[in-house]
Amino acid sequence: TLLYTIKFEQVGSLKMSEKHSSAEESEGEELELTEKEGLLDLAWERQQAKTFTAWCNSHLRKLGIYIESVAQDFRTGVNLIKLLEVISGGEIARLETGKMRIHKVNNVKKALDFVASKGVNLIGIGAEEIVDGNLKMTLGMIWTIILRFAIQDISVEEMSAKEGLLLWCQKKTAPYKNVNVTNFHTSFKDGLAFCALIHRHRPDLIDYNHLRKDNAVYNLQYAFEVAEKELDIPIMLDANDIASTMRPDERAIMTYVSSYYHAFASSQQASQAANRICKVLNVNQENENLMEEYETLASGLIEWIEHMIPWIDQMREQRASSKAEVKARLEEFRTYRLTVKPPKTEEKGKLITDYNTLQTKLRLSNRPAFLPSEGKLIMDIEQAWDNLETTERGVEHHLMQELIRLERLEHLFARFSQKCDSLAAWITETKSFFKKDNIAECDLNELLGKIKSDDAFDTDMGIHRERLDQITNLAQDMVQQGFSKAAEVAARSQAMNGMWENLLQARTKHREDLEMARETQEKIDGMRLDFAKKANPFNNWLEGAREDLLDMFVCHSIEEVNSLVTVHEEFKACLPEFHQIFLDIQQMQQDIDVVATFGSNPYTNLEVDSLGTKWNELLQLIPQRDQLLQDALVKEKKKDELRKTFANHANWFANWTAEEQLKISESTMGPDLTLNEQLHYLGELLEEVEAYKPQYEELENLNKMIQNEVIFNNPYCKHTMESLNVSWEELHNSVARQKNAVENQILVRDSKGINEEQVKEMKSAFDHFDKNDDGKLDHFEFRACLVSLGYNVDTEEHLVNNASESERQSDFERVLQMVDPDMTGQVTFQAFMDFMTQEASDMDTAEQIIASFRVLAGDKRYIMPEEIRRELPSHQAEYCIARMSPYEGHDGIPGSLDYMSFATALYGQSDL
Repeated sequence: TLLYTIKFEQVGSLKMSEKHSSAEESEGEELELTEKEGLLDLAWERQQAKTFTAWCNSHLRKLGIYIESVAQDFRTGVNLIKLLEVISGGEIARLETGKMRIHKVNNVKKALDFVASKGVNLIGIGAEEIVDGNLKMTLGMIWTIILRFAIQDISVEEMSAKEGLLLWCQKKTAPYKNVNVTNFHTSFKDGLAFCALIHRHRPDLIDYNHLRKDNAVYNLQYAFEVAEKELDIPIMLDANDIASTMRPDERAIMTYVSSYYHAFASSQQASQAANRICKVLNVNQENENLMEEYETLASGLIEWIEHMIPWIDQMREQRASSKAEVKARLEEFRTYRLTVKPPKTEEKGKLITDYNTLQTKLRLSNRPAFLPSEGKLIMDIEQAWDNLETTERGVEHHLMQELIRLERLEHLFARFSQKCDSLAAWITETKSFFKKDNIAECDLNELLGKIKSDDAFDTDMGIHRERLDQITNLAQDMVQQGFSKAAEVAARSQAMNGMWENLLQARTKHREDLEMARETQEKIDGMRLDFAKKANPFNNWLEGAREDLLDMFVCHSIEEVNSLVTVHEEFKACLPEFHQIFLDIQQMQQDIDVVATFGSNPYTNLEVDSLGTKWNELLQLIPQRDQLLQDALVKEKKKDELRKTFANHANWFANWTAEEQLKISESTMGPDLTLNEQLHYLGELLEEVEAYKPQYEELENLNKMIQNEVIFNNPYCKHTMESLNVSWEELHNSVARQKNAVENQILVRDSKGINEEQVKEMKSAFDHFDKNDDGKLDHFEFRACLVSLGYNVDTEEHLVNNASESERQSDFERVLQMVDPDMTGQVTFQAFMDFMTQEASDMDTAEQIIASFRVLAGDKRYIMPEEIRRELPSHQAEYCIARMSPYEGHDGIPGSLDYMSFATALYGQSDL
């Protein structure tokens, strides 16, 4: 037995360096004496059995196993193999479940073979002694396991495990009074060393200043209970045994103290791991908040655009019923463009800026790029905005055309009403004449005159038939153009045709009556016939001239007014000729009055007095027409001045916006400006642009005045308010985009540790190969740019010297997949900067987070919720628990979580 003890102690001791060989020999001699005394001292044996049992239970409890005696509960070998699997973290061998002795011996032998495979020579320990319940052999075996798996890995200042553990205790307890640790037996009898170790690491758990050296049992029990309750270290020693034994068992003390070492070392690792996880989770949560904010803003903007497009389409497609309605629509559209749309334009710019910033943060933190939900990509928002602006385009033009159309329809309606009234009066008057004509009482001359008058009436009928056709054509034109009073117009036109048909019937009957009485009425009054032939055309001319003078007109230019003035002057030039005709008619009437002594003129109902009245009325309408034309000319001249004023302002504003765009496109900031100076310059440029907003608003006021005056064309200016509005918005957007690009460069510089000279060098190289200044490089230009920066994609180490051209392009294709994943053939400046900064900086990885979680889990392949809550802040602990999947490994227990899949999902390497 003594030989076994000596050999066992030699095997269980840890290897020391060559410089400590002499100390190892003296220590071996001391341990031999200690072993000899231990075998003879039942107190030591009892202390070892209790301590080793508690130590084994501290590991077996992870599997829900509890033993009462190491000598009895390890005899089948089952619990022994499970203990070794727990502390080694791997599977050992398949258990034999039989109850025969041979099965137990085989299980124990598999366990001992595993211990031997770890470099421990178990001389004198056989499986049969363990199966037989040999306490000393079992204790020796457990001590070997403790040395190998709990104490051997302890290393302090290159000392052996025992010396390292002793030095650790000395350093931790050095500041404490009444504590002098020189060994693992008597130095721990009074319990102050245990209390000092706990207080050094967790001062909140021990009130050390109130402890007394002479109260050993209390001190020991106090330390044991605090360690069990607060540090999860089971009680392995008996306070009374330690205090009453002259020299407590060294192995028991070392076993228990090693639990303190591992507990405090694990706590420190857990704290570091928790801090790392918290940092990663903070980044992840901030990015998730930015993603949710983007989704909300994108949804709101798209919903607004989808709401506005039908509204604008409706404004264009629905025909207005009045000019007031069209003007109201113009005002409503102007309010939308000046008040409603600008905030949404800013919101769209902010959304794009936030999206670029978020993607930059994700790239800088080695996270996968943010992919918005379907229909909310930046290209979707840009497409929706383009659809909105396409829908807006031409709305004002359409409304102005609609206003002109309504004015023309109102003018046509006035002409239609006037012609209907005139024709209706003539038909009524003619029918009344037919009705009142008493043919039976007329003599021959009267009848012959009536027949000739009826012949002359054909001419009058033809003229009025043309007027009826004009009325019909006007009605059809208004109905086809959707005039609001189309039904009224159609009904009036139909009524006029009905009156005409009744007139034809009355005239036919009147003619038949004349023919029936013609035999008795043959005498004709030639002079009255001549009068009728002369008076009727003159009367028609008077009525036509009156209609022309009363005819309303709408002009949109000085040329149109001058054209009407010319026609009017030509009309006045022919007045002497018609005045002579009127004098001739007067003379003819005078001649008739001399010859005829009775009766009336059967050929016409016109009288000289009525013609004179119409002639005088015509002479009075002429100066009124002159005044109307003069007023129209003055009005058109004012409109022309308004056109010139708007043209002057619009041309100046268009030139100014072009100059501002030129400032941006030519990069007037200069190559020597720092990024912060460039950002400051762009800020000043934005303020300069905002300072010109009053000029833009003045243009809007002039445009409003032009619309109110119904001015359609402007020969002095090629710019419209719509094009100027686009230039104004594009100027704002250009400055904002340039400013955002500089901000992202600053963000890359600050977060990646890249100095400003490197950023300038990258940007200078990019600008050199960007020949068309569009902020993009094709693949050939991009490759040349990389070569100019010293990045040779064709000479990477993994390429062989005799590789084919396609194989030598594989590295460049890998780079293209990073900067142009959609293979559009273009590499943007942002993608170029992201690639170059990624090549120049280090990033955290999923492997680091997995290693951190493994520390918190105590080297297990799974982690429990309570372990997460113990080490992480509450809000981040719940964040992890809610997103971790259940652990599905065969070694898992109920409630265990899979931290590996969670860590890889944070970096886009798997799906939760």
